Amino acid sequence: MPKKRSGGGLTGTQQAAKFLGVSVLAGAVLAGIALPAAGALGLAAKGTVKGFDEIPANLKTPPLSQRTTILDAKGGQIATVYSRDRTVVSLKDISPYMQKAIVAIEDSRFYEHGAVDLKGVLRALNRNAQSGGVAQGASTLTQQYVKNVFVEEAGDDPDKVAQATQQTIGRKIQELKYAIQVEEELGKKKILENYLNITFFGQQAYGIEAASQRYFSKQAKDLKLEEAAMLAGIVQSPSRYDPVNDTEEATKRRNTVLQRMAEVHDISQTEADRAKAVPVKLKVSKPKNGCITAVSGAGFFCDYVREVFLSDPVFGKTKEARAKVWNQGGLTIRTTLDPRAQESTQESIKDHVYQTDDVATAVTLVQPGTGKIQAMGQSRPYGFGKHETQINYSVNQKMGGSNFGFPVGSTFKPFVAAAAIEQGKPPTQSYPAPYKMPYPDSIPTCTDKPWRNQGFNLENENESEVGPYALKDAMAKSVNTYFVQMIGDIGLCPVVEMTDKLGVVQGNGAKLPVSPSPLTLGSTGISPLVMASAYATFANRGTYCTPTAIESIRTADNKSLEVPKSTCEKAMTERTADTINELLRGVIDSGTGQEAGLQSRDNAGKTGTTDERRNAWFVGYTPNLSGAVWVGSPSQQVKMENIRIGGTRYGKVFGGQVPGPIWRDAMTGALDGQEAPPFNRVPIPDAPKAPEKPGKPNDNKPGDHRGQGNGGNGNGGQEDPFPGISIPPDLIGGGNNRGQSNGGNGNGGGGFP
Repeated sequence: MPKKRSGGGLTGTQQAAKFLGVSVLAGAVLAGIALPAAGALGLAAKGTVKGFDEIPANLKTPPLSQRTTILDAKGGQIATVYSRDRTVVSLKDISPYMQKAIVAIEDSRFYEHGAVDLKGVLRALNRNAQSGGVAQGASTLTQQYVKNVFVEEAGDDPDKVAQATQQTIGRKIQELKYAIQVEEELGKKKILENYLNITFFGQQAYGIEAASQRYFSKQAKDLKLEEAAMLAGIVQSPSRYDPVNDTEEATKRRNTVLQRMAEVHDISQTEADRAKAVPVKLKVSKPKNGCITAVSGAGFFCDYVREVFLSDPVFGKTKEARAKVWNQGGLTIRTTLDPRAQESTQESIKDHVYQTDDVATAVTLVQPGTGKIQAMGQSRPYGFGKHETQINYSVNQKMGGSNFGFPVGSTFKPFVAAAAIEQGKPPTQSYPAPYKMPYPDSIPTCTDKPWRNQGFNLENENESEVGPYALKDAMAKSVNTYFVQMIGDIGLCPVVEMTDKLGVVQGNGAKLPVSPSPLTLGSTGISPLVMASAYATFANRGTYCTPTAIESIRTADNKSLEVPKSTCEKAMTERTADTINELLRGVIDSGTGQEAGLQSRDNAGKTGTTDERRNAWFVGYTPNLSGAVWVGSPSQQVKMENIRIGGTRYGKVFGGQVPGPIWRDAMTGALDGQEAPPFNRVPIPDAPKAPEKPGKPNDNKPGDHRGQGNGGNGNGGQEDPFPGISIPPDLIGGGNNRGQSNGGNGNGGGGFP
């Protein structure tokens, strides 16, 4: 049974329409072009000529959609993405064999006729009349090119594609008029070049360069005679003559092309016979499209670049306009990704957390002072299989991340300290900080309505953590009650203002709830990119820079596109930032983050672990690189106690114990060979430990609830009774309809170390 042509072949009705179309077309040609004075054709012919002349000849050739190449900061390729795999090349970069082969088999009189081959039309009419159907068409290469332009313009819209390929007399005559325009404006060589670049060769390959790479893994300029003949033969029916799936049929078609080349004297019969005797030898390159093919685990960063492009107005006023530019492709996008930092990040992830573990990790590195994202990776690879995901755990929901981010625990405390110091509190500030205590009865907010306690209490991680403490020790030991007393002293508004300046928002993009648990103990979900960028402000001596991923973009015609720039604004004084740096150096030197410390360079950071150990964090930095590491279950359903992670059994997971070493190893490799600038040192004297004084603010009777352990529908410890903290049950599901599993009833947002 013979195989159908591409698209399933023509029905009887379509064959009749095509036959009629060729007949009418012939009449138009004879009357209006070839024989303009042929009055003997009568009124019908005159009417045809009049209608033909009234058709507008304004074919606008759209730029061909091509592959977009995404590069790292050093120019190395991360991935290629495209709606159509095509690389446009000039005629000089196409094998002469290919040029001759396509002309011989598709339009052997191409260089002799105009837009329409009159002899071809008459020959087709005669052959079709003899067969009683459509045995032969009459479209020239120019007409085929015009049809391909319509198809290209239709894109992936099935209705527009159907319209562009419909077999009607009106469409045929319109194509003819446009073909005449193209012949006049472009000339034969340019038409041939355009045709070879636009036509479809099967196997997702558009244009001769992509086809040559797909089937033979070589450039189009290097095609041999038998290879060129095979590709030329595919065009008539890419599915029927597909050499990958049917070598026998493809070989027959190739030999037909070779024989035709001999008949029109492009090659000798001896050359044709010699080429026919060569077996079809393919060297197929699989399509490499999309972020799933990204190198060094950079699939999520690649996807983030795409999201930036589709969401930033700098690339188009509307979402549709931006999508059109992206799908058009042909772009070369140089990004901020540092290949050394990315490789180091992925190696660290693989060493500490396995893809098949019950929990995952996400790591993001950002450059202070520029906002450039240097690395972005996670333990569950980009993909669709088991233990794979398309959810980018490092970013907000809008950019392809989880719905709400992940509770950050005590990594939030430096923001409270920065707000207090900006309010004039000294770095030696002391509070009683008992082991247990209720939340303050009332805390001022940014409005006239204060936050009021509804009977909730908190406690420190260890019973031995009993104050009074000064800020330095409280930060090193991550004392919960100290920071709750601090926020009770300064109020919630300074912390709100500080986090606004630092770009700290929830994973869903909403502002932080104005309540002591999220604004002190980090019970709200936040993304690693947001945390890394906020901490980079400390490293940059108080100036916050928005994160950025794109350095430059060039179009297919080598024009430069405007790209979004990082904006930097002062968030705190240099003195405040320097003081925070000194405090967080203590966390690594003698506090909860000792396992994270770097050798031979200044570094600082903070640990965080949420209630029931559903999330563990380490966020740290040097003067020239900031990084955030999260470890936990994306669904928030795993309590990290008596758990195996990366082949190691842990009784209880702490922020300094699993995330800390991941950060250390990622940063060590990323900074290898780079300068090691020091922090600007600010001496902080050790405050004497004084006994608690009765009647001091917030020194209330100990309570019985630990670290705000109310939890809240998978949000890692958001206290449902507090206003503005109610969280839907699908807390950590995939953003942008990416199919991530729904969240569970996780607890966990208390501010443990």
